[in-house]
Amino acid sequence: MAQREFILGGQKSGKSRRAEQLAADWLAADGAHRAVLIATAQAHDDEMRARIRRHQQDRAARVPALHTVEAPRELAAALAECSRADTLVVVDCLTLWLTHWLMPHADTASEQNTVLAHGWTAQEAHFFEALGAAPGPVVLVGNEIGLGVIPLGREVRAFVDALGALNQRVAAACDRVTLMVAGCPLALKGSL
Repeated sequence: MAQREFILGGQKSGKSRRAEQLAADWLAADGAHRAVLIATAQAHDDEMRARIRRHQQDRAARVPALHTVEAPRELAAALAECSRADTLVVVDCLTLWLTHWLMPHADTASEQNTVLAHGWTAQEAHFFEALGAAPGPVVLVGNEIGLGVIPLGREVRAFVDALGALNQRVAAACDRVTLMVAGCPLALKGSL
């Protein structure tokens, strides 16, 4: 198992399933192993609430021993708290985490949105510190969204640029990078 693996791909490409399988393999390898999923999603509407419930149920059926911690914004703190030598940490997903910082939900006050956008740089730095200090394996899940057309809006273009930069930094920090396409893993860095 890679000490740090970054799994990226498009929506419904099999990213989360691969991360769950790595967690299941880790748990099966040694009875003393633990696995924690740090979830970054937030439910702001009925469809997202249903989607999160479905993911929770599916995950519980596939990997019942995978403990879940919710950390939509404070990912660095959650990673530092959960990471131990005997614990595999899955972060699902970096894209939603970035979204909460750079494109917060409309119900967030506009002055708080400005604070969040300015706080991103510090959060990103804390995340990479926590990732570098993690004593156990870490599996990071994120979206590859830069393969399509250039978005029309300035804010969306800035988000796509920020996600591309984050993905590159994460890939550089990981010893394995896997691209998921139609449920198939493709090794971009390291071997499968």
